[in-house]
Amino acid sequence: MEKVKEIANNRKAYHDYIILDKYEAGLVLTGTEIKSIRKGKVQFKDAYVSFSGGEAYIKDMHIAEYKEGNRFNHDETRERKLLLHKSEITKLFSKCRLKGYTVIPLRLYLKSGLAKMEIGLCQGKNIHDKRESDKIRSMEREIAKAMKY
Repeated sequence: MEKVKEIANNRKAYHDYIILDKYEAGLVLTGTEIKSIRKGKVQFKDAYVSFSGGEAYIKDMHIAEYKEGNRFNHDETRERKLLLHKSEITKLFSKCRLKGYTVIPLRLYLKSGLAKMEIGLCQGKNIHDKRESDKIRSMEREIAKAMKY
């Protein structure tokens, strides 16, 4: 059984987007980046996935500088390559280009010592949809509370 340790979760994505499909992707990282990730110094509030040259890249993901690193420390917001199958990349790219969807990171975790990212094919919610999902969530919370007592 593989050990999974969750590092970061993008809760805002579940509020702002309708998640249509999820994919697991590996990350191409440097030594100081993975050390910083293991310490939990990651933030992807405004991060998104872009495509160029038949490859997927994560942009605007902030990995804090490794404190014990030397002069070869990494740039905190550089774009990082995502490791996906070619068929997954073409499928995501075509949907983003044609239908106006976007691909955003949902969570970052360590799986058997390797950094993995769960990315989602998403469609933006409008204000009405956000209110509706908040209403449903609060009703579920009240039902759970009533069932408890």
